[in-house]
Amino acid sequence: MAGDTNQDQSATQRGTTGGDGFPTIGVEEEFFLVDRAGRLIDQGPETAEHGVAQSDGDPDLKPELLRAMVESATGICRTGPEVVDELTELRAALASGAGEHGALLIASGTLPHEQVRSVPVGPGARYRRITEHVGEFLFAGMTCGCHVHVGVDDPATAVRVANHLRLWLPTLMTVCANSPFHDGHDTGYASSRHLLWERWPSAGPPPYLDSLDQYEELVADMLATGAILDRKMVYFDVRPSDAHPTVEVRISDVAPTPREAGLLAVLTRIAVTEALESATPAARVPTQVVRAAEWRAAKDGWGAVLPDPAGEPPRPAPLIIDDLVARHAPALRRSGELEFVESTLAFIDAQGDGAVRQRAAGLDSVIDMLAEQTAGQSLSAARTG
Repeated sequence: MAGDTNQDQSATQRGTTGGDGFPTIGVEEEFFLVDRAGRLIDQGPETAEHGVAQSDGDPDLKPELLRAMVESATGICRTGPEVVDELTELRAALASGAGEHGALLIASGTLPHEQVRSVPVGPGARYRRITEHVGEFLFAGMTCGCHVHVGVDDPATAVRVANHLRLWLPTLMTVCANSPFHDGHDTGYASSRHLLWERWPSAGPPPYLDSLDQYEELVADMLATGAILDRKMVYFDVRPSDAHPTVEVRISDVAPTPREAGLLAVLTRIAVTEALESATPAARVPTQVVRAAEWRAAKDGWGAVLPDPAGEPPRPAPLIIDDLVARHAPALRRSGELEFVESTLAFIDAQGDGAVRQRAAGLDSVIDMLAEQTAGQSLSAARTG
């Protein structure tokens, strides 16, 4: 939910470059634990512990802010299919752990069904402090996101890259829009998570920043207000990592499948690559314009008509993405990712985004559909479509 735990030996670490000189990537995912009626099951710590115990190696599986949630993080990855493989294994481990404790693991940005009671807070003094600080609002707006980390050289570079990514945030959001239902109702949005998440005082798109010093001054000023308790509560949609030299993009709902999370990671990495290679500063788009475009993306999901980061008139997000992929097709072909990207985009075109698929299942069947979709995908299907 808050997505702010330390990720040692995980997604936030990196080598500088991966396949064909692209920056390396890592992905964090958050999940709910529910029963078949969609009611939360308070077995997060036990689920994560079981998943680790039953896995080879040392997978990064953790409880989250609330006991009915868990999170995972990949290691350093160099291609989208590598991300898919790791996420598939991590989801399988968590789904197995959930099953051992009477729960289903679901990847949805929000809880589809109304909850009848409060949820216990996860382990740790910091989580208790956050809960006391935020109050009941925390339980009314539980969300699960997907965070993509892309390797950069230093925090100053991350700030410069974030300026370029601000106008990419709405388009990236549409790839994994996956939260149409909340509290037992169809919200009319593809990503109702986005609206709930923006209630946090430090969430939303960051302002355009001229330097790392200006970013640090902004963080210090937010801390001084008392609205956030520490630096980990800087929840901008794109931000430099405090712990490692990455830029972190936090705009997305948790992806319906590992395949779509892998696509999101590749597209984010490409956008970062363009920013790194740009010889000109990013356009100074007003933050309110970025916020308005994010609202449009949250409302319409895949196919939303959005500002084109290339400076063209607003266009449907899939066309913006197609052009991004076309510009980098030779490099994607060399890294062995072009077929993966094109087949996954074709899958979303044919099946719809996660919100479309949830609505097709309907509230009565959405939990079963989500549970199967979350952990039922084979590695070969994830790679090839």
